[in-house]
Amino acid sequence: MTDETSTEQAAAEQTAVPSRRKVIGWGGAGLALGAAAAGGAALLTRDGDSTVPVAESGGAVPFHGPHQAGIATAVQDRLHFASFDVKTKDRDELIQLLKDWTRAAERMTAGAEVGEGAYGGLPEAPPDDTGEALGLKPSRLTLTIGFGPSLFDGRFGLKDKRPGALVDLPKFPGDNLDPARSGGDICVQACADDPQVAVHAIRNLARIGFGKVAVRWSQLGFGKTSSTTPDAQTPRNLFGFKDGTRNIAGTETERLAKHVWVSGKDAEGAAAWMDGGSYLVARRIRMNVETWDRTPLSEQEDIFGRDKKEGAPVGKAKEHDEPFLKAMKPDSHVRLAHPDSNNGATILRRGYSFTDGTDGLGRLEAGLFFLAYQRDVRTGFIPVQSSLAKSDALNEYTQHVASALFAVPPGVRDKDDWWGRALFA
Repeated sequence: MTDETSTEQAAAEQTAVPSRRKVIGWGGAGLALGAAAAGGAALLTRDGDSTVPVAESGGAVPFHGPHQAGIATAVQDRLHFASFDVKTKDRDELIQLLKDWTRAAERMTAGAEVGEGAYGGLPEAPPDDTGEALGLKPSRLTLTIGFGPSLFDGRFGLKDKRPGALVDLPKFPGDNLDPARSGGDICVQACADDPQVAVHAIRNLARIGFGKVAVRWSQLGFGKTSSTTPDAQTPRNLFGFKDGTRNIAGTETERLAKHVWVSGKDAEGAAAWMDGGSYLVARRIRMNVETWDRTPLSEQEDIFGRDKKEGAPVGKAKEHDEPFLKAMKPDSHVRLAHPDSNNGATILRRGYSFTDGTDGLGRLEAGLFFLAYQRDVRTGFIPVQSSLAKSDALNEYTQHVASALFAVPPGVRDKDDWWGRALFA
């Protein structure tokens, strides 16, 4: 089966049966495509005779576009993030894998099965799709790929194409990073409103890559802690505070162009292949919830610089009121993280909460899986985290235990394009 045939078949199947093979709202994708192309945030889709927000539809987010989906896209409820080590030493084999992954991603985000599906093939051979997402909606699945600094070590002739912004992050005060859960050659971020859909996507990409790549580490996330749709209710983190009040919206094309998308002089020379891309910082942050839960409310609010009920900044009445930073304590989180305290440094956040059992001492292994996209980490994450690591009062209750940085290439333009094509050109 050719790539063109498989994609066309997927589209046909989506209109045939009311299952994962049917894209909810696919017929109305044109309504969402303009917003997706502008900033990756598909806003509306059709569900029967009505028009509903795509965040509530369970439908499909367009895969093709100038930017990868899953960055400015309306943040979904669930995450499965995986970092891979490349095991093959063959450049052509890696390129073919990226092409195969792209074709599989096109199908899964459209609500279709991988390849020839989970059943009906040769009984003597394993099926092309693992099958656990059969009957499920597309659930707004997005798949976003990134390339780590270690991919540019010379194995694949990419050393001269490493962008200047793909730096080695400094060691910040208080870091206690686990090397086994940090870094990686390639990452794939799977976001969806159904956790099984997200897990299915990573599982099938790992299966396709068997022998060529291996999962280095992965992270499941729930309860988005930031939103790219600020007109909706702001989510709360595991400390119970609203998070992401001033986050960049998926519809703010000017702010996205200024702070998130790589372009112009940023995408010249070695970094030309990054035009339309972004840079992703992933940090696993352990939250000492038991200690926090014994902290007085007034102290909690002073630490954040916002009240817990409304999310209003100190001295203000409403969450979205402009904060008066000098009214906050010098070591409050909001004051230190604010762009005005960091020469305008601004990042797009789309992190998730996590709980991974206990730590063996009767405490929850819980926290924030922080994800931040920016045009350049040297003017985005690094100055902000340097300020926070030095004097944030919240540091008493948190610790960064894993870290990774990836160059996220531009979007896949059409069915003939593939993840990383410009990098390997």
